[in-house]
Amino acid sequence: MSNKEKRYFEAKKRVKDLKDFYIHLFVFIVINGILAYINFRNGFDVYPWMLWSVVGWGIGLLFNAAHAFRINPGFSKEWEEKKLKQFLEEEENKQQRWE
Repeated sequence: MSNKEKRYFEAKKRVKDLKDFYIHLFVFIVINGILAYINFRNGFDVYPWMLWSVVGWGIGLLFNAAHAFRINPGFSKEWEEKKLKQFLEEEENKQQRWE
């Protein structure tokens, strides 16, 4: 596979990830809007139970956003490449020792 093809497939995957995130965000807003309406209609002051849905689902949505927008504070692309190179060198050294 050529470098141009790899870049094309990576770009295509990124577009799909963004599209999936926006669909997820839309569904989150609609469903939690409906739940908020039901909760307010039936007495929000008694117990705001719909907040459990917002918080729980919101955490999942944040992870989805981090994936879609390539937000990865702990493991950058450079870190991945460095580790990959390290592991390949370790495997090569093991092979040389056994020969």
